[in-house]
Amino acid sequence: MKLESIFPEHPRPDVKIYAYSDNNPNYKGLLKIGMTERSVEERIKEQYGTLRPFGVPYKIHLIESAIRNDGSSFRDKDVHKLLIQNGFQNPGGEWFECKLSDVKSAISSLRSGHAFSASRTETYKMRPEQEEAVRKTRGYFEAEKASRPNVPAHFLWNEKMRFGKTFATYQLARQMKWKRLLVVTFKPAVQASWEEDLSRHVDFEKWKFVTNVETKSYAENDVTVCFVSFQDLLGKTKNGGVKVKNKEIHRVNWDCVVFDEYHYGAWRDSSQDLFEGESKAEVSELLGKDIEIFDKNTFPIKSDHFLYLSGTPFRALQSGEFIEEQIFNWTYSDEQSAKRNWIGNNNPYTLMPTMALLTYQMPEALTSIAQKGEFDEFDLNEFFNADGEGSEARFKHQDSVQSWLNIIRGMELSSFYDNLRSGNRTTVFPFSQTELLSALQHTFWFMPSIASCNAMANLLKQKQNKFFHDYEIIVAAGTRAGLGVKALRPVLTAMGNPIKTKSITLSCGKLTTGVSVKPWSGIFMLRNLTTPETYFQAAFRVQTPWYMTNPSGNDPNDILNLKPTCYVFDFAPSRALSQIMDYSCRLNTDLISPEKKVDDFIKFLPILAFDGSSMLPVNAEQLLDIAMSGTSATLLAKRWEHPSLVNVDNETLQRILENPEALSALQNIEGFRSLNEDITTIISKTSNISKAQTTDEGDDDGDDDLDIRKEKKEIDSLRKQIQKKLIKFATRIPIFMYLTDYREQTLQDVITKLEPDLFLKVTGLTIADFELLVSLDVFNSSLMNDAVYKFKRYEDSSLEYLNPRNTRQNVGLWSTIVEKDF
Repeated sequence: MKLESIFPEHPRPDVKIYAYSDNNPNYKGLLKIGMTERSVEERIKEQYGTLRPFGVPYKIHLIESAIRNDGSSFRDKDVHKLLIQNGFQNPGGEWFECKLSDVKSAISSLRSGHAFSASRTETYKMRPEQEEAVRKTRGYFEAEKASRPNVPAHFLWNEKMRFGKTFATYQLARQMKWKRLLVVTFKPAVQASWEEDLSRHVDFEKWKFVTNVETKSYAENDVTVCFVSFQDLLGKTKNGGVKVKNKEIHRVNWDCVVFDEYHYGAWRDSSQDLFEGESKAEVSELLGKDIEIFDKNTFPIKSDHFLYLSGTPFRALQSGEFIEEQIFNWTYSDEQSAKRNWIGNNNPYTLMPTMALLTYQMPEALTSIAQKGEFDEFDLNEFFNADGEGSEARFKHQDSVQSWLNIIRGMELSSFYDNLRSGNRTTVFPFSQTELLSALQHTFWFMPSIASCNAMANLLKQKQNKFFHDYEIIVAAGTRAGLGVKALRPVLTAMGNPIKTKSITLSCGKLTTGVSVKPWSGIFMLRNLTTPETYFQAAFRVQTPWYMTNPSGNDPNDILNLKPTCYVFDFAPSRALSQIMDYSCRLNTDLISPEKKVDDFIKFLPILAFDGSSMLPVNAEQLLDIAMSGTSATLLAKRWEHPSLVNVDNETLQRILENPEALSALQNIEGFRSLNEDITTIISKTSNISKAQTTDEGDDDGDDDLDIRKEKKEIDSLRKQIQKKLIKFATRIPIFMYLTDYREQTLQDVITKLEPDLFLKVTGLTIADFELLVSLDVFNSSLMNDAVYKFKRYEDSSLEYLNPRNTRQNVGLWSTIVEKDF
């Protein structure tokens, strides 16, 4: 793996808008407005050719950057268009009859990004994967409507960040001819993207975007998109009733309800872990107060179609609430593969940056001060632990954090200097090598807490860290930084012109989902992250494309990619590689081995690991070994007792109820005699609750709300009983891993290659019955496959002496030595 392929050049053109006047009386009162990425003086001289003998014939009045704070750019023609729209005369070419203040005002409007927000100028089409998502979803919805007209249809888009979910959703609505679209978000910060696509694209000319529906008046020919937060929609009055402003939303029978950022909604017990780093007050504000856990089975809004959107739907896939026909997958690997294999011109994926993961094994002198947990692992939260507020915040291990700052600059590591002396340049530190310095003008540092954000800002400003004084240090943490999307504007403002400036944004939770900051090209994972959702939602923030259209001003089709590659830096290697394993295996639903899934993934996300002496690429086999290095047999065995191995959501139970063979098979197992009645009770009561929650009652004494809570408890109790019995069955399956010589990795192979009579005797099911239940998604086969694979991989490590490459080897047993004879 060559360094230049991972660390390409990141161009930084200095594009400027200029205005000048001509001394010729024929141009009196006129200004010429142009653009260039070279010297303005040289560019204007070229327009005049050889200077006249009477002196300089022009006067330069203005030179302004054409770069906005968010990293996007505008052109001289945009300035021209805005001036014309405001009534200024354009006698010819780039000459305008206006004052210098008028040009400055136009540039200011364009830089703010609001000048053309109301005009529909976008005409782009769907990319191939967006077309496929719409085609598959439409096909499923129409098929479900034909076969089960009275049952709402549910569909999941497992689409990586930057997929273009809002645009694709609107295109689906167009093809389905929907008129009433309700978008329910679990992260209100995403409102801007939903509103922007609707207001700027020509395909949505007469569509309305609203944030509440207070009346029943809808224009017959218009499409209404209502955007609401889950927290507000399901929030109740003091007496448990529906909020007055939301009553109309509850009355409407929506054509489709869209759940955005659904990884926050696929809850089981709590969503708190998905808000890692946010203060308690902020989490309370984000989640809402006194709101019950989200349950899509009892969601109180009426609709025939439900669409779920998430870039990290680990829980939804793991729980089995969607079967294969209900899922569209588009992962990072899919995107980068499409980018690499595109044939012809106009590759739509060219501007999507390639990601690279760089992991660093920290020196023992630093890791020893922050080791915790069952396996005595390096604890980032402890290492960056801090106390105090604002300018008084300080790290608990201040000297060690200072050493870490020196290390990321390539200092304090003798082995690094040894590498330099020997000519070995494979060890790369973020703020040391020129390959990275040009790329990392703007980075995001994900810290453990508000105190640690402030402590890092204070430390970076100290005199010994003069290198970082060239960077604008932005603290995006705490209530002062703004709640949700409001925290974004101060960051962009502090960046100024990102082509020329450098910045470091410090956050412990803000801006890690639902926002796009184009200039961010690297993220530092400086905190423990227990959920892969949080890890990758944050990581993919830096994959936002950053490009410039027509930088020279001479070719409107010329696009300059300012960010070909982006980087994730992690200082807890085992944690980082475990997250990669989770992402590549769990979001890829194909029935192939985990090693193949990981191998396919890291083809497009190269991983370099620094082990203390050198930095080398990591392959799939190494990644799996490192990721599982802290696993024990006890932990692997407990996987077979986990509730996620079986699915007991309403849709799965409905499939069982509608399949007499499956119902009969389960009822043959001890303890499942009353299964039919239990499932019927769960489904009917769930339906009743959903209907009750759409009414306006409950404003007086809250008795109805209390009844609903009791009903939900009864449903949960019955559901858990079924789940417990199915888990009891699942725990019998590992027995058969020891009763077969087959080493295949899929659960189907493990089971079906056994003696059928033995399987029936131990489990109470025939193999045919078991395969039927698996096909109905009663058992989460992907998780079972994963459990079998990991157990066998763990077991293989203890059987290395059986490696065929060692043709003869003594094996030590308890009281004797035997000799293998191959």
